[in-house]
Amino acid sequence: MHWSLEGFDLNRFVRETLAEDLGEGGDITSAAVIPADARFAGVMDSRDAITVAGLPIAEAFFRALDPQVEIEALVQDGDRVAAGSHLLRLRGNARALLTAERSALNTVQHLSGIGTLTATYVDAIRGTGATLLDTRKTLPGLRRLEKYATRMGGATNHRMGLWDSAMIKDNHVAVAGGVEAAARRAAEAGIASIIVEVDRLDQIAPALAGGATHLLLDNMDPPTLRAAVAEVAGRVPTEASGGVRLDTIAAIAATGVTYVSVGRLTQSAPAADIGLDFTAL
Repeated sequence: MHWSLEGFDLNRFVRETLAEDLGEGGDITSAAVIPADARFAGVMDSRDAITVAGLPIAEAFFRALDPQVEIEALVQDGDRVAAGSHLLRLRGNARALLTAERSALNTVQHLSGIGTLTATYVDAIRGTGATLLDTRKTLPGLRRLEKYATRMGGATNHRMGLWDSAMIKDNHVAVAGGVEAAARRAAEAGIASIIVEVDRLDQIAPALAGGATHLLLDNMDPPTLRAAVAEVAGRVPTEASGGVRLDTIAAIAATGVTYVSVGRLTQSAPAADIGLDFTAL
């Protein structure tokens, strides 16, 4: 198994996660109850229909504690599977598998939950021409993983951090003295990607005059979004954002915006219902 994610140290993540769980005393339950040479076989399965994300990371947890573990991945990250589907089979040292179980399951449940919720939003805007974006509303330390999970669900990553695009919002505008002044300062600083948040139509012209390369249309209803798209007339990409829900995203996407961003993908996704059942060999 070879899996990597740009900017993410898998070995460190596995090491630190296991250290958090093991503490100073280790897995005292498995050490007391399970013979050192006992072996287990297990199957990881999904109790619900899900979009899978995080299986390679689960494998890494098991391999970290049992380098000889036998693992058969039955699906791949990004696959949509039905309820009752087997995801992974494994066979190895019983103590090691039990010790790694919770860290592996927590990761796959969390990331598959994000992937599954993302896929429902992607389905809701299919055919509109709009692209679904994620946001920076991620758990501290887990951004790379959570944004990976949204990609598995079909979204496009947007702004990995504060460093890759300027994002001019209300507070920046208030200090700078106006939308145009704020955008112009970013342009004069040599920033190539300048996203300007506008919540009124009369802010569009000043934002573009100042050098905006992308407009974030904040909390606008569909009629206002259509008017904004018409005024921009394709000069820069447009992004609808703010309070987007599954029951509203189709109408928002149909207004002609280039993108729709949804913080709920990473902020509110429930964990997927995934289990792991072992049998002694």
